[in-house]
Amino acid sequence: MLALTLLCASTVLHAQQAPGPTAADVTRSIGLRRAWQDLTREVAWPAHWSADGRRFVYRKTVAGGFAFEVVDADTLAKTPAFDAARLATALGAARHETVDPLHLPFTAVDFTDDGKSITFTLDEAGWRCGLVDYRCAPEVMGAQPRPRGFGVVRDLSIHADNSPKPSPDGQWTAFVQGDNLVVRRGDAPAVRLSSDGSAGDFYDPETLRWSPDSRHLMIYRVRPGYQRHVLRVESSPPGQIQPVLQSQLYPKPGDAIDQEQPVLFDVASGRETVIDPALFPNPYQLSSPRWRRDGRSVAFDYIRRGFGQARIIAVDADSGIAHAAVTEDAETFVYADRRFAHDVDESGNEIVWESERDGWNQLYLIDGRNGRVKNQITNGRWAVRDVIKVDDAKRQIWFVASGLNPGEDPYFRHVYRVDFDGRHLTALTPVKADHDVSFSPDMTRYVDTYSRVDLPTISELHRADGGLVATITKGDDSALRAAGFRAPEVFVAKGRDGVTDIWGVVVRPRNFDPAWKYPVIENIYAGPHDSFVPKGYWPFGYHSGGDKVIGMQEQADLGFIVVQIDGMGTANRSKAFQDVAWKNLADSGFPDRILWHKAMAAKDPSYDISRVGIYGASAGGQSTLNALLFHGDFYKVGVAYAGCYDNRMDKISWNEQWLGWPVDKSYAAASGVDNAYRLTGKLLMIVGEQDSNVDPASTLQVAGALIKANKDFDLLVVPGAEHSVGRSTGPIDYVARRQFDFFLRNLADQPTVAWNAAPSPH
Repeated sequence: MLALTLLCASTVLHAQQAPGPTAADVTRSIGLRRAWQDLTREVAWPAHWSADGRRFVYRKTVAGGFAFEVVDADTLAKTPAFDAARLATALGAARHETVDPLHLPFTAVDFTDDGKSITFTLDEAGWRCGLVDYRCAPEVMGAQPRPRGFGVVRDLSIHADNSPKPSPDGQWTAFVQGDNLVVRRGDAPAVRLSSDGSAGDFYDPETLRWSPDSRHLMIYRVRPGYQRHVLRVESSPPGQIQPVLQSQLYPKPGDAIDQEQPVLFDVASGRETVIDPALFPNPYQLSSPRWRRDGRSVAFDYIRRGFGQARIIAVDADSGIAHAAVTEDAETFVYADRRFAHDVDESGNEIVWESERDGWNQLYLIDGRNGRVKNQITNGRWAVRDVIKVDDAKRQIWFVASGLNPGEDPYFRHVYRVDFDGRHLTALTPVKADHDVSFSPDMTRYVDTYSRVDLPTISELHRADGGLVATITKGDDSALRAAGFRAPEVFVAKGRDGVTDIWGVVVRPRNFDPAWKYPVIENIYAGPHDSFVPKGYWPFGYHSGGDKVIGMQEQADLGFIVVQIDGMGTANRSKAFQDVAWKNLADSGFPDRILWHKAMAAKDPSYDISRVGIYGASAGGQSTLNALLFHGDFYKVGVAYAGCYDNRMDKISWNEQWLGWPVDKSYAAASGVDNAYRLTGKLLMIVGEQDSNVDPASTLQVAGALIKANKDFDLLVVPGAEHSVGRSTGPIDYVARRQFDFFLRNLADQPTVAWNAAPSPH
């Protein structure tokens, strides 16, 4: 009996907790990406077609790294896209750095100059490399537009591009002189068309657009907004001891923004018509004017401040009378970045319009003359995600959608074709996976690159009717699996309404033992602008929009179960699903997330929901802090990176989109500063001193509020670092180790290594 009692006690003790990691374990986790990222073969990125449609190029994994391969679309012959060694040498010489030919610092290229050059993007700038002489250089840019703070406040310290704009018939040039619009015919003296411009209400030459028949001009008169600048002290600038002050134009919620007034001019008569703003009051943003092909009317897009309405405004060129060609109203918000509009035949008579008016993002055909719906093109409890192509002559649309196929993950992207009248809906990507499709310029062929978290990428060439021509690549991760990789487990549970499925993934330690109890870490990004749980295969991305599978595995191997969940308030499901976030950013889907955790624990006894931690960056940093503040009974430990902890401190664009305008109590309700007193768990905040995305003062304001509330917390400020600090920019290993140690000490209750006693690498 005594032996049985001891055995039972031993079993209970064994089930409590996995053994703690050693220094070697932590070091191995930090280096897992480097150890594993080159172990797959033939995993391809989406294809890019040549301009003539005769070939396509893509990046793929090979032994030791990556290679670019080109395929002849007719013969299917494969050849290297270029001499990678020579290209690496040339690019390194141009950038004064060493470039590894197996790890070129870009993921996609396009052919130009009849295939004699390639272009690509590197560090947010365009580059061109010749494939004959193998010389590389940044692309030469013409006159650049004046910068705007988050698109709504012009930087008045920089001159606008005022290069003369020639009329289509070549008879006139137009430009701004002394804040007013002038035109010149040939070499004749300039003639002023306006006289009401001033420094405080100026004509912006960058908005000037000629009608196709050269009879009219539209231009915006601009009353400039508030020039708010965020100031940051750079404590440790390279090459000097003394700090410097950095300044950035940075409009915040509630700030006065540029007010644009469209003005129409008849060139021959000089008649000026100020367009009546009754149809576009209090604009947040107007697009540049777009003339219809016949020159009889001009249109521009309008978003009302507060994001409750979007319109296309059409203006008759002769009368100057405006009408709403399309109107989209919402009780909550119109998602501005997901709007799509196509002017059929550039005539203004019909518009293909994306709308959530029936509760799902769908396509409509609108009569552009009166704004009425002619017919709904797509319909159902699923969401259009993107429009690839509209063929006006064939009256067909190719688009991306998710949720249409029953019995599969509702986030999987598929491609379809449909007629303008909604008939002949044709599925082009039947495989149950997430698809990224690239069509040839003439739309006769396409490359379908698809995968799942458990299916390495497959790339196929198809005919326009969907028929398979050939399999181009088939990813092989056998070596990666032999090293210990296991695909994340997909898990689904019901959300707060008891009906809606909430999807997530689970990553377990490689030495997982179901008899042990594992603390749980949630990797969160709950920004309303997208969904973030991975659906495709590649596990080696960097932490942005949530950490990626490799980062989750690194932590899991230290004795945790790590998960990621898309709760309500995120995108790509129904309008109601996303609307949960409206004026409610503190929610972050937590009622759904907590139910998901509990359902997982009911299925898996090793899943210890008495010890749940959370980490995230940017909006995920805000959610991490709010998990501890508003759900401290469930989430006990958090690591928050670069959070927009008080939305009144963050950029105007993202925050007014989800919290509206004017600034109201919903901003304070989600504030980590105003609610800092609620903290009961353990918190580590990490921020880059030179964060240009989220004002780093937001982090320090939380710190101040926590001090005032007599709360303990940890803070890591990295000198000179940006928004991506410790995630995709350095010091990645150091920051990862600090995060891992924080969870080990405070969530797993494990001792951590005395790193200060270890030998320094310098």
